[in-house]
Amino acid sequence: MPQTHEVTNQVPPHHGYDAAADPALLEAVAREGAAWAIPEIHRLGALAGSEQAAEWGRVVNENPPVLRTHDRYGHRIDEVEFHPYWHELMGTAVSHGLHAAPWADDRAGAHVARAAKFLVWGQVEAGHSCPVSMTYAAVPALRATPELAAWLEPLLASRTYDFGLRRPDTKQGLIAGMSMTEKQGGSDVRANTTTAVPAPDGTYRLTGHKWFTSAPMSDVFLTLAQAPGGLSCFLLPRVLPDGSRNRLLLQRLKDKLGNRSNASAEIEYDEAFGWLVGEEGRGVATIIEMVNMTRLDCVLGGASGMRLGVIRAVHHATHRRAFGKALIDQPLMRNVLADLALESEAATAVALRLAGATDRVAQGNQDEALLRRLGLAVTKYWVCKRAPGHAAEALECLGGNGYIEDSGMPRLYREAPLSSIWEGSGNVAALDSLRAMARQPETVEAFFEEVGRAAGADRHLDAVVAGLQKQLADPAEAEYRARQLTETMALTFQASLLLRHAPGAVAEAFCASRLGGEHGGAYGTLPTGVDTEAILARARTAAVPTV
Repeated sequence: MPQTHEVTNQVPPHHGYDAAADPALLEAVAREGAAWAIPEIHRLGALAGSEQAAEWGRVVNENPPVLRTHDRYGHRIDEVEFHPYWHELMGTAVSHGLHAAPWADDRAGAHVARAAKFLVWGQVEAGHSCPVSMTYAAVPALRATPELAAWLEPLLASRTYDFGLRRPDTKQGLIAGMSMTEKQGGSDVRANTTTAVPAPDGTYRLTGHKWFTSAPMSDVFLTLAQAPGGLSCFLLPRVLPDGSRNRLLLQRLKDKLGNRSNASAEIEYDEAFGWLVGEEGRGVATIIEMVNMTRLDCVLGGASGMRLGVIRAVHHATHRRAFGKALIDQPLMRNVLADLALESEAATAVALRLAGATDRVAQGNQDEALLRRLGLAVTKYWVCKRAPGHAAEALECLGGNGYIEDSGMPRLYREAPLSSIWEGSGNVAALDSLRAMARQPETVEAFFEEVGRAAGADRHLDAVVAGLQKQLADPAEAEYRARQLTETMALTFQASLLLRHAPGAVAEAFCASRLGGEHGGAYGTLPTGVDTEAILARARTAAVPTV
């Protein structure tokens, strides 16, 4: 029988590397004040690049969570069942402080360290990042009611993952979720129809339906409802202080495009018990603190996916041969890979800059608060908007092999649109940028002060900044132009960071292509003269040395 199945020219598995060995990431961590965390980031990176972690990620997506509404006797239980590997992923994230740990850490750079680890570990599996992110984001909102924060913050920041439905005060650590969206409202949270009726003891009883509740297996949830004083924010526990189940009835789990390892549910509140967070009528202002933090994680998630796409594409092109030489040595493929690497590096730089701003805001820096307010809005729009196209191009670098589930690229591709939808889709993020500028004009000053630190370093940036200032001075049809304005602001923000901190080859290629018009509509259209070798050197992964 002829030998027809000899396997040649196939790429070895992409395992055994340090996912934190990313120059753009490590340089940003150091300059944003968290160099002390680099050893732990590397330890997590080695695990993230391991075969074991890859298996955890694969299996939890092939075995999604299952809703159990009733037990065998007909009692309502409303539980979500997960594969054991889900708990391995969650336990790793929590033990490394990817959740609310920075809020209990007084070291400068605590939020930067957490952001870097979130970006690295998210490359293993993005679904479990959702409850981790919401736990991080819940703390600033809870601080609107100091007694709730004093009770729950230590448990939310605990590095012990303690899964299971029990009274919060009997657990070693808590996970938080969020439940805002209603089927008639979507992003229009003021269309909320859930009601909250005060009880004699000062608590409330909530009745209504939530169209999307993220991570319904969490211990506590922040949600919005209409109280007598207007739309208000509430904290709902899954298990009540007396040990009984709260009336949070899980109706069904969503059948999502991606993010399949994580449960998202429709929930019915049937006079559910809740505590008021903040003041009645101030629900949006209270919960927006949580939204801002999860928007930062949307940017980090987008940057994480881009980094994973780049290193997988470069790994494949390094080992795959075509037309007599390695793919990575083919000029056009180098153009594509370098272009993807530029996008990834710019996303990483701006994500860590915003994490640094978060650290300084926590220390009371009001100038950084202004920059973060506008910078986060424009960056959330642009980085998350770029992620799906980036994933598609990275997948295409693997050809037909990338279209097969075994490659892991389809999962990356399905996941990519989520960060652009979560916490406000593209239009919401773009309009939020306009809102920030209109309500706080000083945010514009802070933005241009930041971008101006690279003034004179590149003619393309200088020209675009001058044009942007003129556009912002003309309010005519600003809403119609919101996407274009937001995109330009995001690109100038990224370019200024690369010009100040990245190698010249990276910054010059980014500015020429993204700001100078020397770029087409697809990746792989960088101008001639770009130093692709210098760019690609920062996107290669190496084996973790064995001791």
